[in-house]
Amino acid sequence: MDTVRSMADSLLTKRDDATDRLLKLLQNSYSQQLNEQAVLAGFGSSVGFTLLLAVGFSLLRPYNSIVYAPKLKVADDKHAPPPMGKGIFAWMGPVLKTKEADLIGLIGLDATVFLRVLRMCRNMFLVLAIFACSILIPINLAKGVKYKGLSTLSQLTPVNTYGIDNWGMAVCAWIFDIVVAGFLWWNYKAILKLRRQYYDSPEYQASLHARTLMINNIPKSMRSDEGIGRLIDEVVPTSSFSRTAIGRNVKELPELIEEHGETVRELERYLARYLKDPDNLPPKRPVCKPSKKDPNWGTYPKGQKVDAIEYHTTRIKELEIEIKEVRLTVDNRNPLPYGFASYEAIEEAHSIAHAAKKKHPQGTTIVLAPRPNDIIWKNMPLLKGQRRRRRFINNLWVILLTIVWAAPNALISIFLVNLSNLGQLWQAFDTSLKKHTTWWSIVQGIASPAITSLVYLVLPIIFRRLAIRAGDRTKTARERHVAAKLYTFFVFNFLIVFSIFSTTWTFVANVISRTQNKEDAWHAIEGAKYGQGLFTSLCTISPFWITWLLQRNLGAAVDLAQLWSLMWSFCMRKFSSPTPREMIELTAPPAFDYASYYNYFLFYSTVALCYGTLQPLALAACALYFALDVYLKKYLLLYIFVTKTESGGMFWRMFYNRILFATIFGNLVVFLAVWVQGDGLHYEAYTVIPLPFLMIAFKWWCKTTFDDKIHYYASSTVLKDPEVTRSKLFSDKKDRLSSRFGHPALYRALITPMVHQRAQNKLAAVYGGRLTDSNTPASGESMSVSGYSDTYALDNMQGGQPGRKAKTVPGFEMVPENKLDFAYYKGRAEFSEEHGGNGIMYGKAEDIIRSDTPGSVSNWSDSRPGTPVGGMTGRRNFAPQAIGSVGYDAPGDVQVPQANHFYRQRNDSETGLVSGAADMPLATPALGSPGQGPYNSRDPSQERRAPGFLGGGPQGYGNLPQHPIDEPTENDPMSYDYFRTRRHNAGWQGGM
Repeated sequence: MDTVRSMADSLLTKRDDATDRLLKLLQNSYSQQLNEQAVLAGFGSSVGFTLLLAVGFSLLRPYNSIVYAPKLKVADDKHAPPPMGKGIFAWMGPVLKTKEADLIGLIGLDATVFLRVLRMCRNMFLVLAIFACSILIPINLAKGVKYKGLSTLSQLTPVNTYGIDNWGMAVCAWIFDIVVAGFLWWNYKAILKLRRQYYDSPEYQASLHARTLMINNIPKSMRSDEGIGRLIDEVVPTSSFSRTAIGRNVKELPELIEEHGETVRELERYLARYLKDPDNLPPKRPVCKPSKKDPNWGTYPKGQKVDAIEYHTTRIKELEIEIKEVRLTVDNRNPLPYGFASYEAIEEAHSIAHAAKKKHPQGTTIVLAPRPNDIIWKNMPLLKGQRRRRRFINNLWVILLTIVWAAPNALISIFLVNLSNLGQLWQAFDTSLKKHTTWWSIVQGIASPAITSLVYLVLPIIFRRLAIRAGDRTKTARERHVAAKLYTFFVFNFLIVFSIFSTTWTFVANVISRTQNKEDAWHAIEGAKYGQGLFTSLCTISPFWITWLLQRNLGAAVDLAQLWSLMWSFCMRKFSSPTPREMIELTAPPAFDYASYYNYFLFYSTVALCYGTLQPLALAACALYFALDVYLKKYLLLYIFVTKTESGGMFWRMFYNRILFATIFGNLVVFLAVWVQGDGLHYEAYTVIPLPFLMIAFKWWCKTTFDDKIHYYASSTVLKDPEVTRSKLFSDKKDRLSSRFGHPALYRALITPMVHQRAQNKLAAVYGGRLTDSNTPASGESMSVSGYSDTYALDNMQGGQPGRKAKTVPGFEMVPENKLDFAYYKGRAEFSEEHGGNGIMYGKAEDIIRSDTPGSVSNWSDSRPGTPVGGMTGRRNFAPQAIGSVGYDAPGDVQVPQANHFYRQRNDSETGLVSGAADMPLATPALGSPGQGPYNSRDPSQERRAPGFLGGGPQGYGNLPQHPIDEPTENDPMSYDYFRTRRHNAGWQGGM
């Protein structure tokens, strides 16, 4: 019994020792990161590696333009960046010489505002660093109490400066707020000027979204084209004619199209692996399990695998047929609570939006319409109550994630930064740590940065999905909300928790210890002196933030070197079988992640403003980072990155609000410092109290002075003469409100499977002999393309060679090796959506109102690039249905019912049949011969030759060749009989 008791006591003693050690580690969780020598080491390593990466980039750039200058190749002449030479430092010239006035046309307003924010931060923190270092450092060095063993960095802080000597911090707080407010005001004016230039640009003036309003939360009684007009009349009764389009229920179309795209990509991957070496095909064809999204999934035996190529091909055919059938069932009888109204004048649309800013007729919201490619269509039908509920749930998730991450963040800082701390609690690990020191040193050096980097990559993805579920209507609004939530997460976990964790832990432990000794709780809290402990802790950990800010320069250099892009591209090409689509996407300019970079800049600025009065060198380190990054990011935006969705510089207000918050947060730190370290009367602290309120008043002043001018082209419009005819610019043919602002699922072409051209000959053999692979009867019949057994399917013809049978399997696009480049496909929506938004940079913007030309793009055409008409489904005819509607012209005027062209499939075989034909003849051509009456010998010249009507004959009807191009003709000069027979083509008599 004594033995058991002694063993229990021993275990309890060991447990108590381990608990005590853990508590001590938690109490001083970040002590390992606060070594003063780490500042010099961090500065040296940051500068050294930054220079090394910059030199490496300069050497690699001339020989790898796909990674380091993709925009030079794909941008049109108007948006192409300045050319660069092949010299090592040739990239510096364009970066230094390109001015802001030129940047708007080259990189867009979002990127221009981003660079202006960078320059503002650089200049602002340079000024702040000069003031702080010239005022606070001399005071702290001269007036601070010198204790034995006190480090140099500690002497720069006010930790040992007492009494009236702390007036310097109060003065600096006022100076900081004045400097920040001055820079914000100056740049607010500059942003306003940039916005006005943006409004006056030809692209904006010619765009449809600039003159269009978006109406949300429309009640059921007003869900019609006419109802939209009546709602606008409740706001501005004198508004002019507007074209309106109510949103329609597209049913399951988006999900079907998304599944179709995923299936096409899966088929491409299987074909790429199987046909990697067409001359040596693998002995076994690839297999897969049927998709659970397949309606026939339950009919397959459990666990059965099918031929992957044939299964996905058949599934694509089924989806294409289903998509076409669903598109034909969309009509006007199921409207949704949103719509659009387009006006002839931009001024009128903006003035109506300004007038409706505080008005909500019948509960609706009328705002300026975003770009069509900016809309998140799945969230458009959400009502106000649904959106409010989703936003509340989303905020709960964000708060929960932010709070829950605090514990892992502290544990990472304790154990992964220094694995010996883990060894103090885990004896077996301590033994392994001592035995394999080198290995665990490598793990220690990689684990913490890897996990932190993974968090940086995953967090934006999580917050974007949460923002979509919260009901954001536009992608740009989603990105602004993501940046705001990222900033909240970073400030709470990486600044507040990091700064106050150890102090709070010590404070709670002291209070618990005092109360256990029968001391009153309030006296225990007062005796613990939380304020003094927090101030001392902030001064103690300030060297860490200097090191951390210095190391951000290394991150900027890594961005410039594009190491991840180089490694990923190399691995994809060498160690896998990329599809032609993936190869094309590798050469496309990547989209710039504004949300993440704005969050980084805001967080760096918040750290510098909070610690600037405690450790002035933090301001200098932050200024150094921005001074370097302003040039590196300028190169990235000029030559590498593109703006995925242009918002017109609307990130500015989000950045402005959080800089004000960071300034107020810094004021609170100054208030704490002067309250704790100042004299007993606390006059220094009282002088700081007005600063937050002054900053809030400054925000209100800027909002009332600038925001309306920034957001609206005009806040009022001049009444026009009603007798003036409408401008030719505003026509039904060109604005296409219904198709531009209709759901893309209604008219967007489906993507085509891409196969490398080297596998062209083998592809037909891969599909040879197949009849059906699906459990849906006759769905895979290649000869019964219409679903009936008595329908004949004609062979597809080669492009540009009528009458010649195509050598490829219909429904596939062959991509030659020399066209595996984004430059050849930048005009396609399937590529440009992720790499350039609406295609303005590539000279093909979907939102531009074009001149009077015959329409060439049908809304629901199933013709896709590289695919014969009908895609994989052949030439099955889906007859369009004309659906009548009543349009709303002006107050009290109702249009005559007419066919709604929005939800009608356009048939190019019914229109434009003779758009290129010759004029009708005035008389029948007379017959004759030279010298005997009219002579109609055919003139072989191009200007006299009729390409169509009455212009046939041996030389070609419609100017088309009448013989195979690879076979000898009757009059071939190389033929043996050419000089032995009579030739009739010298003057063909076109008799009837």
